[in-house]
Amino acid sequence: MPVIKNADLLTCEDGSIYHLALQPQQLADTVIIVGDPDRVGLISNHFDTVECRISNREFNTHTGMLNGKRISVLSTGIGTDNIDIVMNELDALANIDLPSRRIKPEHKTLNVIRIGTSGSIQADVPVGSFALSSYGLGLDNLLHFYDNGSNTLDLQMSGAFMKHTGWNENLSKPYFVKGSEELIRKFEKGTIKGITATAPGFYGPQGRVLRLGLANPELNEKIKSFRYKDERVINFEMETSALYGLGSLLNHRVMTVCALIANRATNETYPDHKALIGKLIVLVLERLTN
Repeated sequence: MPVIKNADLLTCEDGSIYHLALQPQQLADTVIIVGDPDRVGLISNHFDTVECRISNREFNTHTGMLNGKRISVLSTGIGTDNIDIVMNELDALANIDLPSRRIKPEHKTLNVIRIGTSGSIQADVPVGSFALSSYGLGLDNLLHFYDNGSNTLDLQMSGAFMKHTGWNENLSKPYFVKGSEELIRKFEKGTIKGITATAPGFYGPQGRVLRLGLANPELNEKIKSFRYKDERVINFEMETSALYGLGSLLNHRVMTVCALIANRATNETYPDHKALIGKLIVLVLERLTN
């Protein structure tokens, strides 16, 4: 196996991976990721025991046991750029021998579950419900930087989407990546399944208007009306396309489930999003450990 360059695989003085500051033994095979660092403690408070708490920048990690299952929970911050860091460094912890900087001969597959908040774009997908992402729709451009992305993407779905929306050639080519069917089956009950659109921003890229106008004011309506076989886009957020794309390329099982705290079609918001995310945390932990 070739040695990975020092400048390509950065580590800290103690040998931990650079951004996450984790040692391989501190990572469980099942990882829950959240955007907000404060949510890490909300989840680990449910653990029977916590073996380590590691914090570096916006990346907080707690690893512990719940009902006999070892779980890590990690905050990623916001956006596909942070998911690029997190997924590559999680994979490095699992599948690269950090001291020798060589890829391990035996591949380890991680289960990575994202718990997030999101906004629905369909009137019949109400606030207070949980959106389960069958596909990630990438309106970002992250996966286009990686080799073999075309083997991961549903190119027919992408073509149908671009035709339906009259996609602006100045924007990155949208892509669709499927989540882990094994994980999705665990979470179908009590959730609403559909495509999650991942935007490269919170305001203009998701059709929000404050003081700046939109280049394509009709885009959200076109996204909302898109249909491909039995699939439709049900919500907007900012991480899932990167999670699904990199998870597929690196051969990990990945899934996103989001608490819907706003509905763009009906202009409703959920009154207590902290209570709602608490209910989603309980649901995810029960499904993972029972």
